Amino acid sequence: MTLEEEIKAIEDEISKTKYNKATEHHIGRLKAKVAALKETVLKRASSKSGGEGFSVRKSGDASVVLVGFPSVGKSTLLNSLTGAESLVAAYEFTTLDVVPGAMEYKGATIQILDVPGIVKGAASGRGRGKEVLAVVRNADLAVILLDVFQLVHYDVLVQELYDAGIRVNSRPPDVTIVKKPRGGVTVNSTVYLDLDEDTIKMILVENRIHNANVVIRENISIDQLIDAILGNRKYIPAIVVINKIDLADKYTLLNCKEKFPDALLVSADKKVHIDELKEKLYQELGFIRIFLKPQGQPPDLDEPLIVRYGSSVGDICDKLHRDFKNRFRYAQIWGDSAKHKGQRTGIDHVLYDNDILTIILRK
Repeated sequence: MTLEEEIKAIEDEISKTKYNKATEHHIGRLKAKVAALKETVLKRASSKSGGEGFSVRKSGDASVVLVGFPSVGKSTLLNSLTGAESLVAAYEFTTLDVVPGAMEYKGATIQILDVPGIVKGAASGRGRGKEVLAVVRNADLAVILLDVFQLVHYDVLVQELYDAGIRVNSRPPDVTIVKKPRGGVTVNSTVYLDLDEDTIKMILVENRIHNANVVIRENISIDQLIDAILGNRKYIPAIVVINKIDLADKYTLLNCKEKFPDALLVSADKKVHIDELKEKLYQELGFIRIFLKPQGQPPDLDEPLIVRYGSSVGDICDKLHRDFKNRFRYAQIWGDSAKHKGQRTGIDHVLYDNDILTIILRK
């Protein structure tokens, strides 16, 4: 029996087993085994491809990857957003490499990546899926692009991302696992848990963790516990964009809105709602504007520095010059992040939108 067949057999058993307190322990063991087997499959797929993904250097203020089935219109959408020349044709697998483009919007430079279409089995390496998914893992935002007539592809795409260890629109479980040389497994929680302690310990043992202190601060599922144990999951935000609406009738469009009420409906070919998509990308990426003020001079309020929400003074130093961190003395802040006007701060101070910043360097 191959690994894929073994995984399928265990997953079939899980799907046929009704989940309740009596079966929780058994299902936990099966899910832990499946996770371990899938990790092995991913490692083998990586080794067969030489462990190399597509070579893409991140640029700009953030990167967005277009994820979808072949011929869904990713290349056309890239061209509409950026003007980049990505080959477009009416047959599958047109894009054979990653095609980057740069979208300029509200002072921000957003890198848009057109990757080859994902197909079922991509997480196991089919259709260069391993390389494509490696690009997705490194992006700041994923656009899940659907054909207006093929909405069923959404579940397949999300499952392939999930199987590759990519969790969209979720956050890491609040679990801390500290291994120790002896003493067995100790489980402490700050909240009520649906999982019992024996199940938690069994899942840890299935993952070869026999001695550890575990602290759980939220009510988690078996899958979330496994994710916390493996520690190699990638959590990225994603939005759904439905393409080719110029070809659909009003009933098809109504169905799209019912199934995906938060999705943006566009026509990449006819450039319908492309401006709305640009704004949505800008908002989802969480950009803020920082105005620089040279010491003893007024701030430059015409050309703000565009950075991501949560950026620190140190991040600004990195963005301005590679030597600024080494020469940093202190910063002064005017704005919502400051306790008072001209507050003197250190390099770790987190900035807010519209802050005015002065950086003082050693000479």
